[in-house]
Amino acid sequence: MNDTTHEMHTEHQVRNQLRSKIRKQRIKRIIATVIILGIILFGVYVYMFYNDNGHLPWSKPAAPPSVIKQVEAKVYENTFTTTIDLSGYVEPNDTQDVILRATGTITKVYVKEGDAVKKGDALIAIDDTNQQYKVASLQADLEKAKLTGSTRDVELAELSLKAAQNSLEYTKAYANFDGVVASVDVSEGDYFEAGDSAMTIIDRSTLKATVEIDEIDMQYVSLGQQAVLYFDSYPASSVEAKVSYIPMLGTYTSQGIGVMDVELTIENPPKQIAPGFSFEGTIASEGETTLVLLPQSAVTSSRGHSYVTKKFEDGTTKTISVTVKYLGEGISQLLGGELEVGDTLIVKKTDTTASALTNLTNGATGAPPGGPMR
Repeated sequence: MNDTTHEMHTEHQVRNQLRSKIRKQRIKRIIATVIILGIILFGVYVYMFYNDNGHLPWSKPAAPPSVIKQVEAKVYENTFTTTIDLSGYVEPNDTQDVILRATGTITKVYVKEGDAVKKGDALIAIDDTNQQYKVASLQADLEKAKLTGSTRDVELAELSLKAAQNSLEYTKAYANFDGVVASVDVSEGDYFEAGDSAMTIIDRSTLKATVEIDEIDMQYVSLGQQAVLYFDSYPASSVEAKVSYIPMLGTYTSQGIGVMDVELTIENPPKQIAPGFSFEGTIASEGETTLVLLPQSAVTSSRGHSYVTKKFEDGTTKTISVTVKYLGEGISQLLGGELEVGDTLIVKKTDTTASALTNLTNGATGAPPGGPMR
């Protein structure tokens, strides 16, 4: 009895396991069928989307086909006044870094900061006892050589005396020009080393400034030209300056732009403007400048030469060699070539509009109206 019951229980377990296995297989088949149908439906959707839009759903729309269309532009002229912006700071017209060429103790400082000095005025002196003794001794030697020595002895004594007199002269410093004492760096009793700076003299009767002007604007700058400068320290009025120096050589900036360091001079500057003060200003070219201009997009360059396509009244065109200078903002100046103000030029532009796509689809060639280019 027990054996029979055990066999029936075992058979029941086997049947349940078989049913569970069949059920799992059926579920897997259903899932696989759903996945396959989903893939098929997604593929159909992608195919239809691509046919309608020309790109896949997850990608950006492709740029529409472009064609080259031709538009017309005129050669024209413009009259204007050239204004060049300036900035910088002013310096003294001249500066003397006062030094002594002898070593010793400072015995006299003849000036103080702010004093006015004239050219040749003594500024500072050091103890010259040794130098004076040397000069006196050599003067005695020279007198003796003249009485008892040879011509050669006299010449040597004269040279020695000259050297000693120079050494005595080196114990004093003098002003090289009329100016003002800007700073004094020594006092009486200080020990001074030859070659050190003792004071600074400046000439404030005029001020100068060096301004950087790029190569494009240099054609409008000339010696004697007037500039107008503005200082924060002198808000009451502008200050006039003039172009006093234009160098022969230019330099290049870190951006590769050619520049000139042009010098400006301010005569009789106001007292409120001191060396080192900064300014903003302008240089305006005298009179008006008339330039013949054309759009840069009308110019084609090849092997170092520039060309434009000129359109005539009968619709024909001709390629003309020109010389131009690009001025920026899509505009070039005509410097040479068989063109006149009012001439019509052909400008090629890329057109990506819907109408361009239609023309391209219909087989349009993009030839200019009135005849083919040549």
